[in-house]
Amino acid sequence: MAGIAALRPSPIFVIRAFVISFLSFLTTAVSTTAAPDDALFTAVLQDHIDVIAVDYPAIAQDDRLDTYLAQIAATDPADLPSDEARLALWINAYNAYTLKLVASVPTATTIREITGLGTKGNQDTAKPWDHVFATVGGKDYTLNQIENEIIRPRFKDARIHFALVCAAYSCPQLRNEAFVAGRLDEQLNEQGHRFLENRNMIDPRTRTAELSQIFNWFKEDFGSDENEVLRYLADFVPTSSANSLRNETRRWTVSYQDYDWSLNDRK
Repeated sequence: MAGIAALRPSPIFVIRAFVISFLSFLTTAVSTTAAPDDALFTAVLQDHIDVIAVDYPAIAQDDRLDTYLAQIAATDPADLPSDEARLALWINAYNAYTLKLVASVPTATTIREITGLGTKGNQDTAKPWDHVFATVGGKDYTLNQIENEIIRPRFKDARIHFALVCAAYSCPQLRNEAFVAGRLDEQLNEQGHRFLENRNMIDPRTRTAELSQIFNWFKEDFGSDENEVLRYLADFVPTSSANSLRNETRRWTVSYQDYDWSLNDRK
């Protein structure tokens, strides 16, 4: 029996092992941030948008959006496991906060007249994208900061312009699901195909491209000149157009459409 007793760990050793294990647990719990519930955001989107329109009055009454935004506000992107997870978070944050902003002003006919949550003014002076109201990871941002100071310079993926939706009719169509890390590449490519099909005119017979102003405003994200922009677009159009865009680039004529800032709502 004495030999068995000698094999038992001392009380001090047991306590020390417990303390080390508990501290390790606390460290892991503190350093790991739970990602937002993207299924919750997907449910909101599927309930309140269709192919071309958003039901902002319904969104204004849906507490689930506020719950999701509270989760984004508490999530530090730096704690997420991958760049894909971080980019998906920022895209979802931009789109979700834009929905919140527009839904807060039921009489708005364009986002350009919104001056802040629940307020509107003259669309020539209102600056909705410079209003500080979007909280991510405990820090407050404007929509402009999210897009132009975080997403564009950090991730350097021009496809984000097919995913960020500023509530205007000429914007890309709002996807009816959240962006998620595991399918982000697929989702961004799908958005590119949809945007080129529905918001641009590409005619291989006449070699004319009537493009969204997005390709003019953010031209440097797609290429160093117009020819590079056209070659970039080849990945998101049917084969007949893609081949010509790649091989006959200099024979194409490019123009830019007027931007329709009307709300992408059900009115």
